[in-house]
Amino acid sequence: MSQFDSRENQLVIAGHSIDQVAAIAGQTPFYVYDRAVINQNVETLRHYFPKVSLHYAIKANPMPAVVHYLSNQVDGLDVASAKELHIALSTGISPGKVSFAGPGKSEQELSMAIAAGITINVESITELQRIRAIAESNDTTANVALRLNPDFELKSSGMKMGGGSQQFGIDVEQLEQVFDLLKHPKLQFMGLHIFTGSQNLNSGSIITAHNSIFALVDRLQQEYRFSLKHLNIGGGFGIPYFPGDQLLDLEPIADNLNHLITEHQKLLADCELILELGRYLVGNAGVYVCQITDKKTSRDQTYLICNGGLHHHLAASGNFGQVIRKNYPVAIANRMQQSETELVNIVGPLCTPLDILANKMELPKAEIGDWVAVFQSGAYGFTASPRDFLSHPHPIELLL
Repeated sequence: MSQFDSRENQLVIAGHSIDQVAAIAGQTPFYVYDRAVINQNVETLRHYFPKVSLHYAIKANPMPAVVHYLSNQVDGLDVASAKELHIALSTGISPGKVSFAGPGKSEQELSMAIAAGITINVESITELQRIRAIAESNDTTANVALRLNPDFELKSSGMKMGGGSQQFGIDVEQLEQVFDLLKHPKLQFMGLHIFTGSQNLNSGSIITAHNSIFALVDRLQQEYRFSLKHLNIGGGFGIPYFPGDQLLDLEPIADNLNHLITEHQKLLADCELILELGRYLVGNAGVYVCQITDKKTSRDQTYLICNGGLHHHLAASGNFGQVIRKNYPVAIANRMQQSETELVNIVGPLCTPLDILANKMELPKAEIGDWVAVFQSGAYGFTASPRDFLSHPHPIELLL
């Protein structure tokens, strides 16, 4: 992800020392994203999945510079709001390579998507009826794909988004009515989207999900006799955040997917197979940096108080889906090789005990003015945090 210079004892990001990056930023706190790491992530996926199109889910990190950089490396973009749609189209990517997912799309968002010519991943029968009405009134053809809620779950995922009762997608049991609606001349059926969960580090679980997806699509195709322009099997690929987490083993996933592609050649004829990834492309490319403003001892515990915290990086505070709080990887960025250490709590400036960046971590002994770096911060960081909570200044973002 990043390196440190043993001579200067400093973290190095994108070829710059932490002092240099801070000078470029002009302030703390800040997020910095490394182009080279993003590029390596894409190359790794291309190596393992050469027969599959890669799409970037903008929600993971919608910084316009990051999206623009990735738009030149991936095969498509997925958006989840009107603003993300504008960001995607501003890259110059073909609208045919953009899809719009998410429950509860407004009529305005649907109208924008139809006008732009992108594909709408339909999440409900009501949404499909609205799309049909808008297309009719504007005498325009709407490109639609069906997001399916399958009758199985992706085990071991951080967040389950398929199987059982869900706000996401159309239950497969409801498809007879849906395919009747799709016969309308103003609706162009593009394909299927099946996304079952996120942040999965278990290759066996992802393999099982892929097997189940292909079996489901094969069964539905026999029942409804449709042809597919694309099949989006989602992503769900996780990255390691916490002690004990292991890198996801891509090789068995790729081997199994290649087998499925061979086995289902007839189903996939003239069909683009899509992996839609967010966190896996950008998560390890980002570092959040803040500065120690105070150091205190309270009943034998040492606290490093920083000018950044929960309001900038909700996930690192443990308040973004964690049941039991665990520490993200954290460093004292200007003391990377210092041998003298101490047990510390790193906290932010907010008036809440939830404002924690590190709890009882053994780190190099730090002083006021030192830099605290939180790694694995490239996804669901800046925009997933309550930046206006208590009205402190916002961090800035850099792509280097």
